[in-house]
Amino acid sequence: MSDVALRANGLQKHFGGLKAVSDVSIDVHVGEIHAVIGPNGAGKSTLINLLSGELFVTAGAIKLGDTDITRLAPDRRARRGLGRAYQKTTIFPKFTVHENVRLAAQARSPKPLRMFGHVRNNADVHDRTAQAIGKAGLTPRTHIAAEQLSHGEQRQLEIAMVLATDPRIILLDEPLAGMGQSEARGIIDLIASLKNGRAVLIVEHDMDAVFELADRLTVMHDGHVIATGSPQEVRMHPAVRTAYLGDHGDAA
Repeated sequence: MSDVALRANGLQKHFGGLKAVSDVSIDVHVGEIHAVIGPNGAGKSTLINLLSGELFVTAGAIKLGDTDITRLAPDRRARRGLGRAYQKTTIFPKFTVHENVRLAAQARSPKPLRMFGHVRNNADVHDRTAQAIGKAGLTPRTHIAAEQLSHGEQRQLEIAMVLATDPRIILLDEPLAGMGQSEARGIIDLIASLKNGRAVLIVEHDMDAVFELADRLTVMHDGHVIATGSPQEVRMHPAVRTAYLGDHGDAA
């Protein structure tokens, strides 16, 4: 079994009387893509927000490797190796691809606030910037302003920015949202390559993409986990077929 990059135990998140997430446990291993699926309102977005630190848990614990990050803010989780790409791209439109990725790489440097001084002489920042741009397939677009990129390329840029922080685990929130088939194909291939040397947790509604990408699946319904396993195990799980696929066992 590969190393556990992230482990969450007994997570709960209550908004008043609403239990958005209830006793959810999940672990994500280095070298795998772990997808979280479920109907609208299942608690997927709340879960990813709890893992990234956008929300704090009502109860439960989250570990990044052996480090408890349950009460850490998002920036402190990022500096410990947790990267996240959002459903809505969070890039600097007027900056070039290189400038966007360089700033992300600099955020993991020892003195991240020295934005325009010694960073130009920081070989580590330059190396991570170039490697991330290349990994995301954007080398030919290095000096193009982000606002001039297509929607798919902007998603590639956001992933490059995450890669530049040298994460141990990457959280992807609906990375294929709003894409046509050709752009989605490129992003699927990019996501598939991300698990080499790291872990990936993905929330995505495109089931064809999910079953192509995922090594393991966790299925949520009404804030609970109802199944976890391989794609084939999840496909055949009776609770999943009823709650998620709408299969009530009726004859065809």
